[in-house]
Amino acid sequence: MSDDVRTDPEASTVSKTLGLQRVVEMKDGRASVEYLAGMHMCHSGGIVQGGFVAAWIDAAMAHAVRSLGQADVVPLTLEMKVSYFSAARPGLVLAEAWLERAGRSTVFAEGHLKSESGEVVAKASSTIRLGSSARARAASEKALKG
Repeated sequence: MSDDVRTDPEASTVSKTLGLQRVVEMKDGRASVEYLAGMHMCHSGGIVQGGFVAAWIDAAMAHAVRSLGQADVVPLTLEMKVSYFSAARPGLVLAEAWLERAGRSTVFAEGHLKSESGEVVAKASSTIRLGSSARARAASEKALKG
């Protein structure tokens, strides 16, 4: 098993939880990521819970940031606005994201989620802080130690 969630869907528990199938594209500030929405993600007889929709788009935006190839950078979502146009249903969905503007420490990104038929079911915009991977790891380790 690889530690690289960009190439190995089994590399991360979060990726498994979100139903990551594959990273379709990840280059030049753009990313397309395919997910499998399951019935266990649904409420009301087959409508995917909105948190999954937001997480799929958020993850695609993070992949778009990582496509820039900056070493020791972790994308940290500061804020995100999601507009839901229609219900996401079980099956394959495609989250696409792109960077509108990238600075030294802040990135503005947009993205959307498409159904298997190509219908845009939600759109999002986000402000992302570029943090240090090493600092994030160290803080997580410290929190786990209590």
